[in-house]
Amino acid sequence: MLTRLSIRDIVLIDRLDIDFSAGLAALTGETGAGKSILLDAFALALGTRGDASLVRNGADQGQVTAVFDIADDHPARALLAANDIVAEDELILRRVQLADGRTRAFVNDQPVGVQVLKSLGGVLVEIHGQHDDRALVDAATHRRLLDAYGGLEADAAAIEGLWGERRRAEEAVASHRAEVERAAREADWLCHAVEELTRLGPEPGEETALATRRTAMMQIEKVAEDLRDAQGAIAGQSSPVPALAAAVRRLERRQAQAPALIEPAVKAIDAALEALDEARGHLDRALATADHDPQELERIEERLFALRAAGRKYNAQVDDLAKLAERYAGDLALIDAGAERLAVLERDAAAAASRYAAAAAALSKRRHAVGERLDKAINGELKPLKLDRAKFSTEISSDAAAAGPNGIDRIEFWVRTNPGTQPGPMMKVASGGELARFLLALKVVIADRGSAPTLVFDEIDTGVGGAVADAIGVRLARLGRKVQVLSVTHAPQVAARADHHYLISKDALDKGRRVATRVAELPAERRREEIARMLAGAEITDEARAAAERLIRAAAG
Repeated sequence: MLTRLSIRDIVLIDRLDIDFSAGLAALTGETGAGKSILLDAFALALGTRGDASLVRNGADQGQVTAVFDIADDHPARALLAANDIVAEDELILRRVQLADGRTRAFVNDQPVGVQVLKSLGGVLVEIHGQHDDRALVDAATHRRLLDAYGGLEADAAAIEGLWGERRRAEEAVASHRAEVERAAREADWLCHAVEELTRLGPEPGEETALATRRTAMMQIEKVAEDLRDAQGAIAGQSSPVPALAAAVRRLERRQAQAPALIEPAVKAIDAALEALDEARGHLDRALATADHDPQELERIEERLFALRAAGRKYNAQVDDLAKLAERYAGDLALIDAGAERLAVLERDAAAAASRYAAAAAALSKRRHAVGERLDKAINGELKPLKLDRAKFSTEISSDAAAAGPNGIDRIEFWVRTNPGTQPGPMMKVASGGELARFLLALKVVIADRGSAPTLVFDEIDTGVGGAVADAIGVRLARLGRKVQVLSVTHAPQVAARADHHYLISKDALDKGRRVATRVAELPAERRREEIARMLAGAEITDEARAAAERLIRAAAG
């Protein structure tokens, strides 16, 4: 609930601090005293649109701080956690309105976006008036209120979960069906591709290995030609070996005649012949090593051409052809196995849809029953509010074709204000005063289940007589026993039933050159005087004081 409201430099308010307690609080004062300014300032702290005109004349900025005490399980805790905001005991919303139109928002002194402030304000406070339709204009709100009244929140959450399962199952079916259909459209081409790539049999790294082998073979081919030339020079027709051998034999026959002259030459020629023989051996071995199948190079080049042609055809790197062949084979397998998998997914989707449909139908049935109870409870509140000729009804239209995360029901609150007239949506049929009273009856019935912890009613008793005003006061007091209620009122019957009474007034400052709005909680004696003023007007008589005393005693009794 709201525990403190502090306002600085907002319109006529220069400095204001108000402490609030549980129960019903009445805020009264003469017209123009600043009640609307007070509510505008409070709304600013709750995240409504800022306005530079709110800043007090002569000030650079205005500021509003609202302090709340919230339960550990309040929805605001989840919002705080989602935005990484620490809140142990108090929750403090603060809004700074700058004179240039800009605003800044803070939660527990941590800067936040205005949307965060607005989300928190929405779960902490509801502000209602004769022309305030924010709480009821959206049919989704009606559904949430009905579910809260009937204790169906857990069922509604389960429906949302089942809807998510159904959607995911349907998306899985659609995705797999698209894959199967794509593969089926490409089946002939895939068969050809798989057959061709399988026949080709590409292997990762094969292109690089073949290219390296081809380069090496081309280089060896050039070296082999030189080796053969050298071999021909040593052992071919032009070889010097036969001539040298013949020369050695002739010299050896003459060696006895002149050994000193012939022996050294013979030894040198023998050494040369041995060296030439050794060189011939090296050349023979080198040529044997370099020798290769002349067709191998051709085969390598043909293989490289086939691999690279396949790469161009399938728009892939040669090293990726093997994986591509596997993927194409998988796509072909999907055509066969995909139909079986699709059938399984379709069964799963059908089961998810069936679970959702059963749960949604059950929830819809319970909502209809809760709607009847809600109608009976609210219609029972209308007669004292002088709406005895009116009728409230919860219109529930159920359509399985319009299923969604919230079930199959569209829920809207309808009213009929007079017999013989057509019922219709409450926001369209009821007048401002009627709407306020319908809203009050609704809040009285569901306040402890579907309401924010703080309710603000802005002059919902305007234009009603004493009996109706008293009925409104009775119901506001009942509400105050369940949630905190702040009521801006002109009705003494409402003020008399309040647990706390705040007087809003204007004080003259600077010798009358400016005024400032003040708010003070009234003690018992001053409270009686204020209620007497509300009864009598400008001149408070003893009769008015006595009547005020009777109202207070009657309310206390």
